[in-house]
Amino acid sequence: MSRKMRVGGMVPLTTLDYPGLLACVLFCQGCAWRCRYCHNPQLIPPRGNEELDWCRVLSFLQRRQDLLDAVVFSGGEPTLQDGLPGAMDEVRAMGFRIGLHSAGIKPAAFARAVAGADWVGFDVKALAEDAPMLTGVPGSGKANWRSLELLLASGVDYECRTTVHWHLLQPARLLLLGQRLQALGVKRFAVQMVRTARMLDPQLPSTPQQVLVPDLWQHLREMFPVFVLRG
Repeated sequence: MSRKMRVGGMVPLTTLDYPGLLACVLFCQGCAWRCRYCHNPQLIPPRGNEELDWCRVLSFLQRRQDLLDAVVFSGGEPTLQDGLPGAMDEVRAMGFRIGLHSAGIKPAAFARAVAGADWVGFDVKALAEDAPMLTGVPGSGKANWRSLELLLASGVDYECRTTVHWHLLQPARLLLLGQRLQALGVKRFAVQMVRTARMLDPQLPSTPQQVLVPDLWQHLREMFPVFVLRG
């Protein structure tokens, strides 16, 4: 049983976080990276001030069994919690499909979690060599891309997504990132513009420079069977 799953927040109903399904999102507490544009900084510490009791989360889901299709474990970084595989099993036993949002911070833990997921929204932070500048953690890019390889080898349905703040990621680097994803065989790629209402790094401009890149979007659309631009 996963009584110690730390959940820092919940969205009871969403159509956006698991493609094609009505889902509930559980925001798991804790993250080992410090992404400068992070818009949920309250989820970074291992313990939160507004954690939801896991038994109450399960009770809520039991009442929604005929209304929801899926439950998405998001973060923070859910795969850092040892209780995640057990929690996924408990939720699956209620009849829900299981979604996972992850950046694959620890590849071995990520691989264990992917084995229990039906769909993964995978955060490709940046090119492997550029990621530490974004996350503040040496070696984060290597871990991020190793987990991506594990995801692609797993056969689990997925979407790769990269969040863009133009102060941190130049168009040429984003295009190169897309080329590397294509070379790995990624089929679905989404670029999402950063939400600037709240970011971990107060030095980042809240109104990122406007970068007009119509050719970039066209290039990316031609690279992937599915390319999505958000925001």
